[in-house]
Amino acid sequence: MSKEKKTLFIDMDGVLADFITEMEAWFERYPHLKERFENNPDHIHGIYRNLPPIEGAIEAVNKLAESGKYDMYIATTAPWGNPQASADKRYWIEDHFGSLFHKKMFITHNKNLLSGDILIDDRTKNGAGEFDGQLIQFGWNYEKGEWNPYRTWRDVLDELL
Repeated sequence: MSKEKKTLFIDMDGVLADFITEMEAWFERYPHLKERFENNPDHIHGIYRNLPPIEGAIEAVNKLAESGKYDMYIATTAPWGNPQASADKRYWIEDHFGSLFHKKMFITHNKNLLSGDILIDDRTKNGAGEFDGQLIQFGWNYEKGEWNPYRTWRDVLDELL
C-alpha cells in the first residue's frame, strides 16, 4: 500500500532567498536612495530578481523533491507596492529550480488559506501563523531578532526526511 504524498509549501524570502543580504548590498550601492526606501526596501524595483540563495536551500529542496514524499509548492508574499516583484520571484524560482515548481507557486498575503500539511516559513506574518498544518519556523526571524527553532536546512531535512 503506497502512502499519499504530503503537501509542502515553502516560503521564498528568508527561507530560499536571502533578501536581507541583497537589501544591505543595494543600500551600499545606492546610498542616495536609502532614505527613500529604508522603510519599504521590498518596494525597490528589481530587488527580488537576483537574490542570493540561503545556504543549503537549493540542495535541500532538491533532496526533498527526490525523496518522493512531498507534493511541493512555493508560497510567497509579494509587496503590494512593487508589482514587478511577483514576476521577479517567479524568474528566481525558475533560475534556481528549473521546472520543479512550474505552475506550483502561490503568491498570497493569506497563507492561512492554503490547504496542506506543512509550511516552511521564517515568520508568522501573512497568515503563516494561522496555517492549519505544521509550521516549520526556519532561519533568522528578523522581526523578533532571534533564531527560529529550525536554524538551518539541515534541521529541516532532519525533520522531514
